[in-house]
Amino acid sequence: MPSVRVYQKKQIRLDRLNFRQTQMFKIGNVGVAAVKNRLAAAQGPDDGSAKPLTKRYAIWKTKLGKGNRRNLMLSGDMLRNFMVRTVSENKAKASNSTRKDRIKAWITSKIEPWIVFSPKNKTAVVEATNRVLREAAPRLVIEQSLGGKQL
Repeated sequence: MPSVRVYQKKQIRLDRLNFRQTQMFKIGNVGVAAVKNRLAAAQGPDDGSAKPLTKRYAIWKTKLGKGNRRNLMLSGDMLRNFMVRTVSENKAKASNSTRKDRIKAWITSKIEPWIVFSPKNKTAVVEATNRVLREAAPRLVIEQSLGGKQL
């Protein structure tokens, strides 16, 4: 099964993706944005509050003026690099770009899983999927009546 890797250096170029991959890219971006918004609000994987920081780390983070919540925003690099990386016709994968950030993400997820969909994130992705399917419905009906691809 062919897949397309999307690398972002300066500008994303989406003109070579086919119709289904473009849809999956949109849905993947909605999922990533939902996870980032949840993390910025210092919520855990169950939409409750995230685990508290250790006392020493909370003091250090407060001195730096970053607050004392677990929102993964001390330097901002880990969340900034978390985006959709690989898109195929039936899945979109998001991850961190650099090896250093992937290791940091793995260590942080051992404390509390953060690269997961909470119930609110799941509903946001389902709503986005329904919206994409509603946009595609007229084209699918026309394509079927003309004898084109059958889904």
